[in-house]
Amino acid sequence: MSNVLISARGLKIRFGGVIAADGIDLDVLEGENLAIIGPNGAGKTTFLNMTTGYLRPQAGSVSFLGKDITALPPRTITKLGVARAFQIPQLFLEQTVMENMLMSAAARTGQMTGFRRLMDLPERAEMEALLDLVGVRAFADRRTFELPEGQRKLVDIALALALKPRVLLMDEPTSGVASAEKMGIMDILTNALKQQKVSSVFVEHDMEMVERYASRVAVWSSGKIQIVGPPSEVLQNAEVRAHVIGI
Repeated sequence: MSNVLISARGLKIRFGGVIAADGIDLDVLEGENLAIIGPNGAGKTTFLNMTTGYLRPQAGSVSFLGKDITALPPRTITKLGVARAFQIPQLFLEQTVMENMLMSAAARTGQMTGFRRLMDLPERAEMEALLDLVGVRAFADRRTFELPEGQRKLVDIALALALKPRVLLMDEPTSGVASAEKMGIMDILTNALKQQKVSSVFVEHDMEMVERYASRVAVWSSGKIQIVGPPSEVLQNAEVRAHVIGI
């Protein structure tokens, strides 16, 4: 049986009259790519936020490798091994790609320093290797605002991998990317995660992406999990097809 990395039990949270999580129980397993699907407002991003410390649930708990992380701040959770990539890449746009990478390395190792000394950090070769892994090494010396959205997404993933996580949570990893480029971006992303032995959870609306890249799928509906299982089973479920996929 696969090791459980993240275990959520009884998560509840509401915003005014909106119930965003109503007793969520879910395990994230080592080695898997877990897709979270569901209509807008179902509570998918709220789950990611509670898991990574950006929101504290009003009831329930989250543990990572058996350690309760429910009340910990995001920075502490990240250092434990749970990384996050957002819908909009969180980059220093005026800095080069390599400077961004070295800032991530410095945050991981506690060697925070000024921009002028970043290039002297011993992790530079490691950061170059990560940029190679996601196919953006050629952009290392370019400022990130100059990059197209797809390349920014890959740099954002490289930044997360620089933190050496055990699991990476992603909110719509190819949103804003041209349709023709989405599969290529996900091919690179999933290969990088596999090479680094990083498990993943990703929120996604494109069912073709879910079918191709997810090893397991969890369907959200009104703050509850409707069904969890392999893509071949979940995406053929009559209720999922009617209310999520729209067939």
